[in-house]
Amino acid sequence: MNWSSLEALLSGVNQYSTAFGRVWLSMVFISRVLVFVVAVQRVWGDENKDFECNTRQPGCTNVCYDHVFPISHIRLWALQLIFATCPSLMVVAHVKFREQKNQKSTESNNGEVLYANPGKKRGGLWCTYMLSLFFKAGFDTGFLYILHHIYKGFDMPRVIKCSLEPCPNTVDCYISRPTEKKIFTLFMVVSTCLCILMCVCEIIYLLCKKTHKVYAQRVHTRVENERLRLTSSRPRRLDPTASTSENVKLKYFFIYYSRLSSVAS
Repeated sequence: MNWSSLEALLSGVNQYSTAFGRVWLSMVFISRVLVFVVAVQRVWGDENKDFECNTRQPGCTNVCYDHVFPISHIRLWALQLIFATCPSLMVVAHVKFREQKNQKSTESNNGEVLYANPGKKRGGLWCTYMLSLFFKAGFDTGFLYILHHIYKGFDMPRVIKCSLEPCPNTVDCYISRPTEKKIFTLFMVVSTCLCILMCVCEIIYLLCKKTHKVYAQRVHTRVENERLRLTSSRPRRLDPTASTSENVKLKYFFIYYSRLSSVAS
């Protein structure tokens, strides 16, 4: 795996992310990827050599090792990191598509562009970004469940009882450095949970921001319609010759309009 390309990809997506997305980026790249590359591969690198069982029966150790570790932790985490970062390609591809449409529009329409800011999250790009967040949280949750289901939790026992063929009887198998493996397993699990939490927080933040924006636009439209309706039937300024009730109503309308305009802005 080319980790430099992965870093460049995540750094490119970082400019379209919110504060929660930047925290997710640091959790994924710094905490998980670097720890995975520097330490985790070395911890599990010699597991198949140091896995021992108290028997000399040929094939028993290999069968017990396959039963204890049906999927290697490092390969499972490598797939998890790949799947968790692939949704970012959707955002990058969408931005590139907008940039190409801008370029074609500029060439064919005398400099007129379709998107003033191709990287701004609005319209289809907002939906693509939200979809990438759902995919990232879903992939991390799925791999967390797979790890828990395969290994019956996140513990790393010191001794494993194995009675599979061709073992002559129930034998004891020993895992090398179980405490160290347990610590790194818990670290990867906790960092994955934090990444899921950051994705959920970013989804909630973007939904709340979108809801507030839609509400503000509706309020602004309603205020403008009300202003046009009243100003078309009443004078724009207080008329000294008008009745007191009409002047009071017009005064309160301008107060109401100024307050709703501040909310809409």
